[in-house]
Amino acid sequence: MPERLIDVPLESLPFVDEHFIEISAPPDIVWDSLLVQVAGVAQGRTGGRFARRLGCRHTEARGEVGDIGSTVPGFVVTRSIRPAVLAMMGQHRYSRYALVFRIMEKPSGIVLLSAQTRAEFPGAQGRVYRTLVIGTRGHVLVTRSILRSIRKRAERVRTRRPRP
Repeated sequence: MPERLIDVPLESLPFVDEHFIEISAPPDIVWDSLLVQVAGVAQGRTGGRFARRLGCRHTEARGEVGDIGSTVPGFVVTRSIRPAVLAMMGQHRYSRYALVFRIMEKPSGIVLLSAQTRAEFPGAQGRVYRTLVIGTRGHVLVTRSILRSIRKRAERVRTRRPRP
């Protein structure tokens, strides 16, 4: 699988933004819900089509979601530390980017899930693409929607599990 990896260090990509959401569920349930959300992208037809149109390096789902080197349309998993960090990177004609999810349990037992975006947008076409994706706040809306979906799933699963 090494040919699928992206050779840009995650930390070298410029910071774009980070969003947070509190979740009333244990970290392992949040992790599983995150993987289900990522797998949903892999199973949909739209993601692959969109990834091909942009010229993404990864256009299909391969491997087990959450395993390093596995792919979903637009991304390859580059870090996976259960239940704390899932980092995915991608590349297409207009950008190199990373999406990093972090799961942190607060002393109160509430979990804080963050989604950090890092990206570079080289050249004139990259600047136009950045304006369309970041400048219109479309990226913010999508990222927040993903976080809310993960919270909804995790909290629903938590209420169904029997307590010890």
